[in-house]
Amino acid sequence: MQEWIESGLLIVVTILSVVLLLIGRRKSSGMTKKQKVMLWRILTATVLLLVLQTLGAEAFDRMGAAGRWVRLAAYVVDYLIIGYDILKKAFRGICNRQVFDENFLMAVATLGALALAVYENGEYMEVIAVMLFYQVGEWFQSYAVGRSRRNISDLMDIRPDYANVERDGKLVKADPEEVEIGTIIIVQPGEKVPIDGVIVEGASTLNTAALTGESLPRDAKAGDEVISGCINMTGVLKVKTNKEFGESTVSKILDLVENASSRKSKSEDFISRFARIYTPAVCYAALALAILPPLVQMLFMGVAPTWETWVYRALTFLVASCPCALVISIPLSFFAGIGGASRAGVLVKGSNYLETLSQVKTIVFDKTGTLTQGVFEVNGIHHNKISDEKLVEYAALAESASSHPISKSLQRSYGKEIDRSRVSDIQEISGNGVIAKVDGVEVAAGNDKLMDRLGIKFVSCHSVGTIIHMAIDGEYAGHIVIADLVKPNSKEAIRKLKSAGIRKTVMLTGDAQKVGDSVAASLGLDEVYTELLPADKVEKVEALLNAKSDREKLAFVGDGINDAPVLRRADIGIAMGAMGSDAAIEAADIVLMDDDPMQIAKAIKISRKCLGIVYQNIVFSIAVKLACLILVAFGVANMWLAIFADVGVMILAILNAIRALRVPKL
Repeated sequence: MQEWIESGLLIVVTILSVVLLLIGRRKSSGMTKKQKVMLWRILTATVLLLVLQTLGAEAFDRMGAAGRWVRLAAYVVDYLIIGYDILKKAFRGICNRQVFDENFLMAVATLGALALAVYENGEYMEVIAVMLFYQVGEWFQSYAVGRSRRNISDLMDIRPDYANVERDGKLVKADPEEVEIGTIIIVQPGEKVPIDGVIVEGASTLNTAALTGESLPRDAKAGDEVISGCINMTGVLKVKTNKEFGESTVSKILDLVENASSRKSKSEDFISRFARIYTPAVCYAALALAILPPLVQMLFMGVAPTWETWVYRALTFLVASCPCALVISIPLSFFAGIGGASRAGVLVKGSNYLETLSQVKTIVFDKTGTLTQGVFEVNGIHHNKISDEKLVEYAALAESASSHPISKSLQRSYGKEIDRSRVSDIQEISGNGVIAKVDGVEVAAGNDKLMDRLGIKFVSCHSVGTIIHMAIDGEYAGHIVIADLVKPNSKEAIRKLKSAGIRKTVMLTGDAQKVGDSVAASLGLDEVYTELLPADKVEKVEALLNAKSDREKLAFVGDGINDAPVLRRADIGIAMGAMGSDAAIEAADIVLMDDDPMQIAKAIKISRKCLGIVYQNIVFSIAVKLACLILVAFGVANMWLAIFADVGVMILAILNAIRALRVPKL
């Protein structure tokens, strides 16, 4: 019966190898040359083993005394075809004084079993099968790792190959690293934006999926900032660069992704330490299993020592003890988790930060640019005696000489080119506002103090924001409300965070209490602290850190230069990557590429899914491994069960790890 099962498994491996080789002929398979060669080795070794099994020992017995050695030579050739690289790696490990690894375990176990078969009964089938199925497992591991790396590489395939620079009336393809700040570059449809800059001419639609994970293209026109890595889809753009290539968005992203694997999590460190202790321990345990029981039989029980039985058990013990599933699947789980997060537009700088993020229970937000858009806009026009458009026109023209953000927001709301010839006699009164003549009409635009100064009775506003009172020819004409608008997804983001198990949401802002309280109330935040300086924010975060338990972590989300100290101090710092400052991005552990606060909840779900997969693999691998080792030690399990326990668990753990690439839906 066992022979039929063995033959059936070998046939399955043969068919699988042929199918995979056919798939490997496609360019889209992503199979490397080394993996294809390994498949040919597996196929050759399997077919030869099937032939030798079909022939049986009887075919060689007809050759007489030499038949035994011819048969041994045939099996040794088969063994070397499938296992020569394992023997080579084991030998190198011994030479480099790094003895105890999975290659050493497999080499000792299979060579020992081969020697035992020569001495005992000439049953070589098991030895070759053990090495064969181990290599099958190694191939799947190699392909799985390669696939996850390709997914990330494809995702991050945003490195530009060239930049179009106009020289002597001709477009020249230049190395992006050689393009200086202030250079005008041309980006044609279908090309990647090579360097960060500002559009000076043209309009187009940009695909930002590789950067932000957002599938919806966005429109861009003259005056808009564009970041490197975007794909220009429609029109020709002339872009004036404002950063060197090394400081551009695409370079920083690639650097973050490439260096993420260097920052290991506690789980990875545990597995590394575990493997360093575990592997020598099982080697010594196998040695003890081979020697001690026969000695006990001989010295204390008065029976003949069954050396062959116990040596075989010890060799089987070595095969079963290989920690491949743990050593391979845990780093792969984190790698896949980081890749899945990158696909969603969330850049995680290391697996240690992914692990910390899964434990976050308190999230502290900056306000401006994080929960709000960071751009002041006209939010309302009240009590006006003339049309909205006309009132905004008067205000924009009166404020046209000012570079204040309030003035800029009025000019944006006006939406037309400012004709300065229409404006005269501009008086800017510090802390009050502006008085000017527009088309010969006296216009006053400012706060309550300006109206009191001019003796004009005004109507107070209950709206939150900056109130610009307007007076025309000495008569009150209404007021304009200018406010920093809340991001469309901020309220939903807070709700998603709370549903994800976040216990406390806090907002820290340097803005006025009235504004801060209003934003916090509209978003449903638990706590708000207003009128804070950067140093005050650090103090508040320190207090929140001291108030929480050691097992719970605190995250801070910000975007400005003033947020950098707090991002560093928090357990995990999250920065807005699209509009955030370089200092904030540098200080943060996680970067949101599209500045959408909804991504925070997604990042937490990704981290928890990843950690869940890691713990599943750890528990499953160790439990199966211990059970198998116990069964082997008591002689219940043979070499076949040992290798299937090892390879089978490894393949299952790897397949489970790859699930981390899939981003969970909110």
